[in-house]
Amino acid sequence: MAEMPDFQLRQFAFAAHIRDPDANPAPAAIEDRRMAIYRELFFNNLVSLLGSTFPVLKKLHPPDEWRRLVRAFMARHRAHTPYFLEIPREFLNFLEKEYEHRDGDLPFLVELAHYEWVELALSVAPDRAPDENSRVDADGDLLEGVPVRSPLAWPFSYRYPVHRISSEFIPDAPDVQPTHLVVYRRADDEVGFMELNPVSARLLQMIGDDDGRATGRALLETLAAELEWADTEAFLRHGDQALAELRDAGILLGTRRAP
Repeated sequence: MAEMPDFQLRQFAFAAHIRDPDANPAPAAIEDRRMAIYRELFFNNLVSLLGSTFPVLKKLHPPDEWRRLVRAFMARHRAHTPYFLEIPREFLNFLEKEYEHRDGDLPFLVELAHYEWVELALSVAPDRAPDENSRVDADGDLLEGVPVRSPLAWPFSYRYPVHRISSEFIPDAPDVQPTHLVVYRRADDEVGFMELNPVSARLLQMIGDDDGRATGRALLETLAAELEWADTEAFLRHGDQALAELRDAGILLGTRRAP
């Protein structure tokens, strides 16, 4: 293998120093005043970007601890994308797979980071295909028709109630039951969330997993049997109301038109 050219060695030394100045000396013959400009520029930009994407996570950390977390990410993680908007996803990957958790770390660190990242990811997600509206009846009967979930409605389940966490509410243990949330982007491009009970969460999952043939009634009847619900007709009435609420929020687009 050919020896690496001198200019590349300098580039690697420069990048290593910017990432982790304490562990990597600056390249020789570069004035420290000049290097300090790059050190501060790169790090402060990263602190600002991640702080704006993860505002609750940042607020729950003392400033020195937040900067330590960002520095650890900068020093250890190797990103797989050049896109600026993908850096928060890289930070989440770091927390999920590489970060060495310490005593005193927030127990919900990764879940809260994921929840906060979802808002950014959903806000920049591509719109649905232009011809999708023509395949959906926005006013269709959700019981007798086939419900269609918006591709911009993403359901998740968390061990902690991440949507409620703040400086005034810091849980120290997961809830007995998971927190089911659907994060969605409305027609006005605003991102919202809805907390679901376990039954509604399962129904929305079934709609997303369906191959596009089961009606709302069929899905609810299957769910009633799955839950061993005694009064199927009452279950259908409640289910019809739940479907309507999901459509009103923009989580369901309507029903699938017949081909």
